[in-house]
Amino acid sequence: MRVVIQRVSKASVTIEGRCKSAIRNGMLILVGIEEADGQEDSEWLCRKIVQLRIFDDEQGIMNRSVQDIDGEILVISQFTLHASTKKGNRPSYIRAARPEKAIPMYESFCTQLSQALGKEVRTGEFGADMKVELLNDGPVTICMDSKNKK
Repeated sequence: MRVVIQRVSKASVTIEGRCKSAIRNGMLILVGIEEADGQEDSEWLCRKIVQLRIFDDEQGIMNRSVQDIDGEILVISQFTLHASTKKGNRPSYIRAARPEKAIPMYESFCTQLSQALGKEVRTGEFGADMKVELLNDGPVTICMDSKNKK
């Protein structure tokens, strides 16, 4: 699993002109699932994400987690995170999981993340044409891949 984490002051996702979800102060997480991903990838990422110290403390040092600041999380599925651009100019998405695998993994990831955070995680809609708006705070943007644990 691959994620792009952005520290945000606010973020929202709109589908067909209707706001599906919105958060204040927290994280916007784009998540890409590949065929080789399993439950252990999801569990590892969830633990890392909620404990990731990317929020400022009183001294302005990134020393607090999303849990520490009682922040919110918005998760958006994004298969394009597994794009391969090695050949030609058109990205290949062959590593991205097919919907029959990706949808249950995405839903499980969101459930696990909600449990780890201790409150509901907001989401987009898998496979929908989504418009994502955010105000990146910092900016702080971190990429993580469960295949690079070591």
